[in-house]
Amino acid sequence: MKTPQLIYEGKSKRVYSLDDDRLVMEFKDDVSALDGVIKAVAMGKGVLTARLSAFFFKLLEENGIKTHFLDYDGCRSIVVKRLSIIPIEVIVRNYAYGSLFKRMPIYRPLQQLDPPLIEFHYKDDDLHDPLVLEEDLIRTKLLSYDELDIIKNLSLKINNVLTKFFESKKLKFIDMKLEFGKTKKDEIILADEVSGDTFRVIDDYGNHLDKEVFRRSRDVALLLKAYIKLSQVVEVKVDDIYTPCRSYYYE
Repeated sequence: MKTPQLIYEGKSKRVYSLDDDRLVMEFKDDVSALDGVIKAVAMGKGVLTARLSAFFFKLLEENGIKTHFLDYDGCRSIVVKRLSIIPIEVIVRNYAYGSLFKRMPIYRPLQQLDPPLIEFHYKDDDLHDPLVLEEDLIRTKLLSYDELDIIKNLSLKINNVLTKFFESKKLKFIDMKLEFGKTKKDEIILADEVSGDTFRVIDDYGNHLDKEVFRRSRDVALLLKAYIKLSQVVEVKVDDIYTPCRSYYYE
């Protein structure tokens, strides 16, 4: 097998080219907050986020939602379809939380948002992913009207599937960040990852099982404890996350 070539490295992942149609996403143990200002290493996090993403991608696929997920190596890497990524982050909010209060402070903490609130942010780390209007996306030709409708409908369907799933586990699904890309046939499908790095979920006691733990505490031990608890709740294997492993994609 041809050795994958590194084409991109971000705060939490490395992306390798496997061939013309596939990429390998390798999840790092690195964790950051405040747009990378706070950084740390949480041993085992990469395996957990890869495993959780594989689990949730499969769940979504089983519910009729197309994603870029193809395969999981059992370690810290997943194989995905090569897409043309749309430079937009879609935030779906089920409850008032976090940065929402900065622009609309009269929301009550954890006020339920029914129907869910959808936000769009332009992907640019230097600009801190600014909030943009739907009209901005159309006028700048980042999206057509039809593409915007497709992304909104997909986002709500994904949110509905995950909300029901977490409810079945007695967890409250607060919000999530989604990214989308286009296939060679211009079909828009879900990309990036689906894990505690990209959504917020709390238990009956108000405890976070996601990255919010690190944002508040800066404590990687507490973060790992939360991710392990999340994995156990959704019945994802955790007993080998500290065991050294190497993806067979690199052999």
